[in-house]
Amino acid sequence: MTEPEGPGPDYRFTLANERTFLAWIRTSLGLLAGGVGLIAVVPDLGIDWLQRTAAAGLVLLSLVISVLAYRRWQLADQAIRSGQALPQTRLLQMMSGVLTVVAVAALILVLL
Repeated sequence: MTEPEGPGPDYRFTLANERTFLAWIRTSLGLLAGGVGLIAVVPDLGIDWLQRTAAAGLVLLSLVISVLAYRRWQLADQAIRSGQALPQTRLLQMMSGVLTVVAVAALILVLL
């Protein structure tokens, strides 16, 4: 990515963009830890395939969020540097939908 000519963007916007990226990465790492913990720490609750599916869903969601977080950071950085409007993202909606499915699976594991 080449730097545009002229004055750079306000550093506060760049730092805010980086903080948002790091927050999404922190969320991704938390989901990864939850997926690994669901297999390694939680005892066998009777429905092995459901437990493994929920763990795999968390790990996969972690991977998707980290990739999308980088892409969102990249697009926002380009918009900030060129003075355009920030791009819209559906990252939060996607994450909440998948987490709802995983939470229901975890609830079923606990109740059965």
